[in-house]
Amino acid sequence: MTSRHTLSHHSDHVDPDGDRHPLSRRQLIGGAAAAAAVIGAAATSAAFAAQDASAQDPPRSDDEASQAAAQAQGGKVVKNGRVRQSACRWCYSKIDLDKLAAEGKKMGLVGIDLLGPNDFETVKKHGLVCTMTNSHPIHPGLNKRKNHESCLKAIREAVEATSAAGFKNVICFSGNREGQSDEEGLDVCAEALKQVVGLAEQKKVTLCMELLNSKVDHKDYMCDHTAWGAELCKRVGSERFKLLYDIYHMQIMEGDVIRTMRTFKDCIGHVHTGGVPGRREIDDSQELYYPAIMKAVLDLKLDCYVAQEFIPAREPIASLRQAVGICDV
Repeated sequence: MTSRHTLSHHSDHVDPDGDRHPLSRRQLIGGAAAAAAVIGAAATSAAFAAQDASAQDPPRSDDEASQAAAQAQGGKVVKNGRVRQSACRWCYSKIDLDKLAAEGKKMGLVGIDLLGPNDFETVKKHGLVCTMTNSHPIHPGLNKRKNHESCLKAIREAVEATSAAGFKNVICFSGNREGQSDEEGLDVCAEALKQVVGLAEQKKVTLCMELLNSKVDHKDYMCDHTAWGAELCKRVGSERFKLLYDIYHMQIMEGDVIRTMRTFKDCIGHVHTGGVPGRREIDDSQELYYPAIMKAVLDLKLDCYVAQEFIPAREPIASLRQAVGICDV
């Protein structure tokens, strides 16, 4: 997840290119009469031209045709619905939440991600949920005792509101190192979370600490590797504390996304998407193959939402619809 407050991204975007290489052409062999050779050559050239046209514009399957029609008409994109998808609010901040929720419902989203309690009624009106509730800032975070009072107050308020609305998740953050060792940060974060996880258990709400990259977007952030977050889960020792596994951020920090998710599957409570590099669309303009990642989410039986968290380089709703289709495996 990118900062909900101040962050700008710059990325050159390359539109997807569906062209294919033309079929190779066989050389015509002479040996017949001149007229026959000319006629035969013309016929053969016409045949190969037809093959080339077919290769450039392959026939669509029924599913592809209906998907394209849904995109064109603004209809439902989700067909399988096995991956429960939402969209992060901050990525579409220029779009009124009421409109975003309406468009999300039409395409088959189950919710909107990273909202505050004041937004709950708007998404509920459209039959959606808040898939993750905001609490305290990314920094200062839970790894410094001086921040515990303010951070824990924000978490408690978010847990109460989220539970009252019938929603499931509240986000939290480690904060930056600022010279602190990772081991000390683990101890201090665990100390803080143990003070609030009992309330989360009582209210049936899951606290999710987000994994962010400290290489490009969030310099010095502490919870920047999955193994560190998994160790924190172990120390807190509650099913109501999990990790928000951000695919964009962890591809930058450690790669090996599917294997990492498999290794730490019991610690993952929520997932974010994003194209690498640049956090743009998740299509073939970037390096990750999201259909395989989504299949892994299903194979691992992760009980979580997948929230689209990329910054659209094109028309926002069209890009969101495309991403939802890509992840609907």
